[in-house]
Order: sequence, then C-alpha cells, then structure tokens
Amino acid sequence: MSLIVGVDDYSSESDVIIIPSALDFVSQDEMLTPLGRLDKYVASENIFNRQMVARSLLDTLKAVSEDERDCIGVLERVGRLADDSEPSVRAELMEQVPHIAIFCQENRPSIPFAFSKYLLPIVVRYLADQNNQVRKTSQAALLVLLEQELVERGDIETLVCPVLVDLTAPDSNDDVKTEAMAIICKMAPMVGKDITERLFLPRFCEMCCDCRMFHVRKVCAANFGDICSVVGGEATEELLLPRFFQLCSDNVWGVRKACAECFMTVSSSTSQEVRRTKLSSLFINLISDPSRWVRQAAFQSLGQFISTFASPNSVGQYFREGEEGECNCVNSQNRCSHFGHLKGNLDLNDDSQRRGDDSPVCTNGNNVEEEEAPSVATESTKNEPQPHEKCTSSNEKDDSPADILAPSSFSLPEPAEEESPFVSPLDNIPEQELYNSFHFWRLPIAEMDLELLQQGESVQEEPPSYVSSSQGKTKASAPVLDRKQLEELIENLEPHIDDPDVKAQVDVLTAALRATTMDSHLEDAFLEPRDSQGGHHYDNPFGVHQMPLIGHHSDMERRNSTLQMNHGDDSELSDSSFSPEDEKKSKHQDVIPQALLDQYLSMTDPSRAQTVDMEIAKHCAYSLPGVAMTLGRQNWHCLRDTYETLASDMQWKVRRTLAFSIHELALILGDQLTAADLVPIFNGFLKDLDEVRVGVLKHLYHFLKLLHQDTRRKYLYQLQEFLVTDNSRNWRFRSELAEQLVLLLELYSGQDVYDYLRPLAFSLCLDRVSSVRWTSYKLVSEIIRKVASCQVLLADFLSELVEKFCHSPKWSGRQAFTFICQLAIEDDCVSLEQFSEHLLAPLLQLASDPVANVRVLLAKTIRQSLLEREYFLHSANSHQEALEQTLVALQMDLDKDVKYFASVHPGSTRLSEDAMSTTSSTY
Repeated sequence: MSLIVGVDDYSSESDVIIIPSALDFVSQDEMLTPLGRLDKYVASENIFNRQMVARSLLDTLKAVSEDERDCIGVLERVGRLADDSEPSVRAELMEQVPHIAIFCQENRPSIPFAFSKYLLPIVVRYLADQNNQVRKTSQAALLVLLEQELVERGDIETLVCPVLVDLTAPDSNDDVKTEAMAIICKMAPMVGKDITERLFLPRFCEMCCDCRMFHVRKVCAANFGDICSVVGGEATEELLLPRFFQLCSDNVWGVRKACAECFMTVSSSTSQEVRRTKLSSLFINLISDPSRWVRQAAFQSLGQFISTFASPNSVGQYFREGEEGECNCVNSQNRCSHFGHLKGNLDLNDDSQRRGDDSPVCTNGNNVEEEEAPSVATESTKNEPQPHEKCTSSNEKDDSPADILAPSSFSLPEPAEEESPFVSPLDNIPEQELYNSFHFWRLPIAEMDLELLQQGESVQEEPPSYVSSSQGKTKASAPVLDRKQLEELIENLEPHIDDPDVKAQVDVLTAALRATTMDSHLEDAFLEPRDSQGGHHYDNPFGVHQMPLIGHHSDMERRNSTLQMNHGDDSELSDSSFSPEDEKKSKHQDVIPQALLDQYLSMTDPSRAQTVDMEIAKHCAYSLPGVAMTLGRQNWHCLRDTYETLASDMQWKVRRTLAFSIHELALILGDQLTAADLVPIFNGFLKDLDEVRVGVLKHLYHFLKLLHQDTRRKYLYQLQEFLVTDNSRNWRFRSELAEQLVLLLELYSGQDVYDYLRPLAFSLCLDRVSSVRWTSYKLVSEIIRKVASCQVLLADFLSELVEKFCHSPKWSGRQAFTFICQLAIEDDCVSLEQFSEHLLAPLLQLASDPVANVRVLLAKTIRQSLLEREYFLHSANSHQEALEQTLVALQMDLDKDVKYFASVHPGSTRLSEDAMSTTSSTY
C-alpha cells in the first residue's frame, strides 16, 4: 500500500512521488520471525532502535519460550547486544537482566544453565565498565540477583567473587575500587560466613588501611558492623577489631562518623569482656571527638551501644524501628523471655530489687571514671577525683598500627589503688568470671563499712536504722554541727551560690540540715505506714487532688496508705532526703561502665544541644527503654531524673517519643515503679498536645493492663477527654480511640463498661467519618458481649441502642443499627434467644424504612446472617413467620437492589464488603 502525491491535477505521471507508509514497515516486521526482527534491529545504526531491542528482549524470549533452540538463540544475541558501543544501550540491557533471569529460572527445564552461561558473565563484566551509569546498573542488577537467589553458589564463588576481589586491587581505578568494596560489603550477608571469611575478609582488612583513598576506608567503616555480624565473634576480635580501632582514629572525620554509626553492630559481635574493657574507652573517644558530626553520630548510637551490655542469659532484645518516635525492645524468639504476661512481671531477679545502692555486685567496672571531655565536661565530672592512668583520646594517638594495637589504648582508666585491710570476696574471682550470669544477678555478699567501725563508741550512739540505711553514711572526720550553725553557714554562702563550688557546699549543708531533723523520725518513716494526710515526704501521684475518685472514700485512703508504705520500704523510690554525695552515688551501677552511663545522662544537658545536636534529647528519649532494659529495674534510680527531665522537655518531639514507648518502659520496671514514677508522667501526657497524646493512646491498653485494678479504674473518667482534639478534622485520633476501647473491655467489669465506655461508644458511632463509625460498630458489638452475662445491664444497653439508633431520625443511625445487629449475630456476641427478645422486632421494622440503603442492608442481614442460623429456620420458632413475611416484603420492594439481595444469596458478599458497597459520606 502506497500513497500517491501529485502536484496538481495536470501533473504528468513522471511527476508522481510514491512514499511508503508506516503500514508497509509493520507488514514487513510481521512477516519476520521474532529472531529475524531481533537481528534486524540489533544491527540498526539508530541508537533508539537498539535500545528498543534491549527493552523487548523479555517479550521476545516469551514468544519463543516453547522452542529451546530459539531461546538459546535469543540469549546468544543478547551477548552481541552487550558489546554495543553506546553506554545507554548497555545500561538498558542491564536493567532487563534481572527480569530475564527470573524468566529463565521459571523455565529452567527448557533452558538449563542459560543464566550462568549467557547473562551472569555480562553482569560481572559490566562491573568494570568505563561508563558510570553502566557500572551502577550492573551493581544494582547483581544485588537483585543475589537477593532473589538466582545465582548458584558455585557461580558466586568462581565467577563473581574473584572479579570483585580483583577490582579492589591497589592498582585498580579509584572509583571502581570504591564501588567494588561497597558491593563486597553488601554481598557478605547474602553469601554467608564461609565465602566471606575465605574470599572477602583478607581484602576487606587490607582496604581498611588504604592510605591513599579515604573513600574506600569510609565504605569499610560504614559496613564494618555487617562484616562483623557475618564472620562471627572470633574473627571479629582477632582480625577486625584492630582495623576498627584504626578507623575510629582516622584523620578524616567522615570515617570516624561512619564508625560511630555502626558501633552497636560491632559491639554485638564481641564478648562482654572486650565490650567492657576495649570498646567502651574507644566509644568515649568518639563522644569526645573534635568534630561535631562525629560527636553527634556517637551520641545517637550511645543508647544502642549500652543495650549490648544486657545479660545474654536473661535478656534477648533488639531495636525495632516502628513509627516515628517509637522504640520497641523486643524479645528474641530463641531466648527465654522474662516478660511473662503483659502485667509488669518482668522479674530479672527478685533479690536484685532488694539490693541497696551501696552493695554492688561487680566492683570491677563500678568505679571506672570517665575522662574529662575537652569542651563538654559537666559539673559532676569536674568534682570527681581523676584516676592516675588516663585513656588517650583519639586526637592524641599516633596513626601507626603499633600504637593503636597497644593494650593500654584499649582499656578504660583504672582507679587509683587504695590500701585497705578489707578484701572483697569478689577480688578472688577471675576477671573473666566477673560478668557471668551468676555473679551478675546474684544477691551480693554483705560488705562491712570500715568507717563506721573506726568510729568506735560514736557509732553505737547513732540510731540503728540510720547506721544501716542506704540513704547516707556518716564520716568519722566530719565536724558535728548543730542545726543553728548549719543554718548560719547556708545563709552566709547563699549570696555566692552562682559559683558551682559554693553551690555544691550549700547542697551538702542543706542535706546535713535535713538529716538533723530526720534522725528522730527515720525509724518511723521506714517501719510505720502513713495515711493520706500523714505528710509523707514523697508526694503521692494518686492523690485526690490529681485523679478523680472512683469508689468509696475509705477504700481510696486505704490504697494511698498502702502505696506510701511501699514507697517507704523502697529506698529507690524516695530521694528527697539524699545529700549531693548520695545523689551522685545513686547514679552508680555495675552493669555497664560508669563512663558510658554518665555520658548518656548528660544528653539532657542544655549545653549538649548547642555543642552536639539540637535533637540530642530526642535520641536520648528514643533509646531510653533499651538502656533501662540493660540496667534492670534495680538500677532505675540512675535513669529516673533523666526520664523526668525528658518528660518535661520543651520539644514536643521528645515528649512524643517517650509517650510512644512508656508502655515498654512500664513492662521493664514492673507495677510498683510504674505506679510511682511513670503514672504521673503518663497523666501529664494525657493533657499534652495531640502529637504527644496519640503516643499514649496508641498503647493505652498495654499501659493500663500493667497497673493495679484500683489504679486502672481511675482512668475511666479520663477516657472521654480523648474525644476532644486540637483539630476536629483529626479523625484518625478518634479511630485509634475506638480500637483501644475494644481492647480495654477486658480490663474492666461489665458495670464499669456500661457506666463509662457505653457513652463513648455511642458517641463514636455517630462520628462524621465512616472509618471511625465502622470501628465503633465493632466496639458496640463487643460491649454487648461484655454485658451479656448480666440480664439487667444487657436489657438496658440494648434498649438504649434501639432508642438511639433504630429510632434515629437520620438514616445513617438506622443503618448503623442494622450493621451492629449483623455483627452481633456473626460474631456470636449475644445468644440468639436474647437477640430475638431485644433486637429482632425493631430490626424487622426497618423493612418499611424510606431509605433504600437501610433496606438493602436489612435484606443482606436477614439472608446472610439470620437465615444462616438453624434457630431461625426451625418451624417451632415463633419468629420464623415474622422473618418470612419481612423477607417476602423485601423481595417485592420497588428498589432493584433491595429486591436482589432479598431474593438471592450472594455468597461472596459479606459484612466486610458492605463498607465498600454502601454509600456513606466521609464528612
């Protein structure tokens, strides 16, 4: 077919121009076989034609898939296309390789070994291509092939790995070397320990010391943790740790920053001894790094690094990233969990809770002092005695391997030796046994206080409860001052309180002043409970002025008295009588090196936000549950002040982070500490911004489940406050509330549910947003299940349900009633007898509803739910006749949809699909 174009009507035949149309080309291509078309365009001089060939390779392969020889022919032509001089054609070909490989794998019987013979060599060859785009595409294709397990293990070892190792040779191109090392690091977890250790590890260690290309060292540092995880602890400690120490002291700050970011993963691959004696001091150097970016990365990883000190015999947790601001401590599936049921029964060791602050289990790491950072030292570190041996900072180290590998650079500074006639029983324990599970969690052996023994008769004059108390210890050399003298000293020093040293003296004198008034009453404070008016020094967070009373007043007084008695028994719960020295001492523990904990606690210091990171408090809040899990509830006193500081932070993102994880922290601390320290903060979050409130709302059930029943009931009044939001269009907030209320039903009695949750459920059922209403219908049906055991509550609830919804002037309310009835039947929320007695008659009256949508749903409910039950089909049932009459009336309805659903039984249409088929307005 051709087009004849003439100049005019008088043109001669010789003037006629014949132009072939596009249809001629189409007909010519259709006459060619798939291989013929492939050959035609592969040899085309037009670049776009060759790109089109690369794009259509998979379609061509599918067209000839039934003929094995044609399939092999297509793959052979792929090899010709791979030699194309145009980079865009080669890149386009490489993008199609994973798809072609998947097709070859699915059709393996007809084209065996096609991928390894024809495609994989091209992928490997392109890894060293001169064009950057082609290299990048081949690297991505290789990783996809490995992830999909399309490359045989033998091919990986013989074809892929040797090429990658050669590309990282010292004489290789700089860009190619860096990219190849990145591929090696990403491949390591996929190929496993054996191949990584034999083929990749020697070159990886060599590249960590590449003195010419810092980009290579940066890649090694960024992926160091993944390599450690693959090769295991032995190879990590013997081969990789020396290289890691070199990278942490690299001259380029980007390399050191990458080390800080992967520090937790590296630590997880080492033993507790190496972690404590070597990695801790190394991490302190990163925190004190002169580069702000390195310090920022180190502080962000600090909490995660601390979490690696958790005892492997009792805690198996890892960090799982969820929603923004949420950090979850999750138990490993292959370890014994101490969580039990979600009731706060996390029992690391009951004996450990009874241990005082002055009785450390392991003394080796308890007295380790952190070296003073160059520019971020806090007041607490300035007043502490410095050890004789200091750990050299990364800035003072020589870059030579000899210095880096020196044992003195690994270990934390040791405390100064002091002569003492008393030898702790732990001194006879070998160092490697100090941190095993027995010594870690056991009840410590009682230690003798030599200072008190040296006081002689003066000690006997002190009250016994004061001598044995962990609140403080008297010093033999301290002068004895009466109350008046102490007051005069404090008054004289107050004008100079801006001086930190003077402030410290004032704090000591103030504590001594409190001690003079405490002596005569201390025994009563520990042995006698106080009532709610007894003036206990620890404010009760559950007082009448803070929480609405539910129940009898005498019961509340009894509960307050019991709670305050618990506070008096646990010295950790009351620190208002601590002296500054005692408060400083209370931050000491024996689980992790004290220097790490001191740095973590300093993350709430306002100066850190200026010198390190404006969001450093958020990072502290994010990792706090992991740190609390590691320290254990017996060391919660170390974190209590920090948690309270974070809870009152001016940045709502910090408070939001705590709100999302407060249920996890409650699980760690147990019911007593939760009631004393977390409940007041939880109450504050309930009144915070919506961005913070949603955190406690999302895990409301999990938190309230950990509280005692009496405490839990106090929140019934406050649930209605969640209906009020800063933005009325924030419908997801109300939807989350409805979901939580469904879970909360199991925590309360039927009477409480009827009194407090019923109004909320009915209110949510009338929400403007359909998603909120759908969840609320489920809530109402579950409330029916909850109150079904009490006939009086059930009758009252169903009567109100009929009145509010079945007789509602709005069609959406009548439709909601039908949905709830359908749910109640399908989920067996109520017996059929009770349903027939209270709900069936009002439901059948909706057959004459003026709105067709209501009648459609009624027809579905009768057909799919009621008539599915044998109870309603029995001839002796008095309701059978009413059902049949209603169904006949619906079958004669004027609306075709009503008539359809009443006449047939569409088996695929269930309640879950009604939400999509029934029209309802969102706003």
